[in-house]
Amino acid sequence: MNHIKQDMIGKVCLVTGATAGIGQATALLLAKRGATVIGVGRNHEKNEYSTRWIKEITNNHAVEYMLADLSSQKEIHALAQKFQEKYDRLDVLINNAGATFGERQESVDGIEMTFALNHLGYFLLTNLLRKTLEASKPSRVINVSSSLHKFGKIDFDNIPFEKGYTRSKAYQRSKLANIGFTYEMARRFCSQEVTVNAMNPGLVETNVGQVAGGIAAKIKGLVDKIAGLTPEEGAQTIIYLATSPDVSGVTGRYFVKEKSIPSSKVTYDLGFCRKLWDLSEKLINSTDKSFTWERI
Repeated sequence: MNHIKQDMIGKVCLVTGATAGIGQATALLLAKRGATVIGVGRNHEKNEYSTRWIKEITNNHAVEYMLADLSSQKEIHALAQKFQEKYDRLDVLINNAGATFGERQESVDGIEMTFALNHLGYFLLTNLLRKTLEASKPSRVINVSSSLHKFGKIDFDNIPFEKGYTRSKAYQRSKLANIGFTYEMARRFCSQEVTVNAMNPGLVETNVGQVAGGIAAKIKGLVDKIAGLTPEEGAQTIIYLATSPDVSGVTGRYFVKEKSIPSSKVTYDLGFCRKLWDLSEKLINSTDKSFTWERI
């Protein structure tokens, strides 16, 4: 490990979806740089394996995993509480957990599953950890999105997606929501000391499309193996946003290959972003006044 920068010693990083793919690669690379890493996964055995694997490779024993299904709001609340009971700071939050589903499903909270996991999971966890992020200034939030957000459309009259559901449309709208949420939260923090950015990892060989199985997943797997980046390559922009002094104070941006580029036109529509935020608050049924941000 002597050839790797140890610039994250003392920094606490929380990474969701960290038992495989980009999330696991991110946790590993942060641990190599000396960070205290808390991964999140929904499978106990995979959590245990990833914890041992990262510790063995990095010789960094400040690595642990917490169990949570991030499509469940109850489990997200429990995760945030458990984290805050053990840690009094959070320097980097990486919202990465996500999946696609061939058939329309609903979460335990009765919300279309792709939207519940890929967007509301980010939204709720980040809000619950807001005070810890603010107490840890300067801190960073990184939301993993996709270039496919540019094809996404959010019909606010059809959030349940009971009509016209397809795997691709559901995924695209969730990734669009990631960026709209990123920009709105950056405005609400209104501070360069808590930065919130989104990124696109590129075409990466992961198991995201394999959750639901089927022909589409097999095709995606084949394409990924032929043309895709490795998870470690896909994680590089996340690591850049999490660690680089070059982006200190940079907030409300969308990054690809460590460069800030424009996202889709609708993401710059303040009305769209605020409507998405208000919908998200409604879907998480927040009654905690300290949770709700003032209108800006």
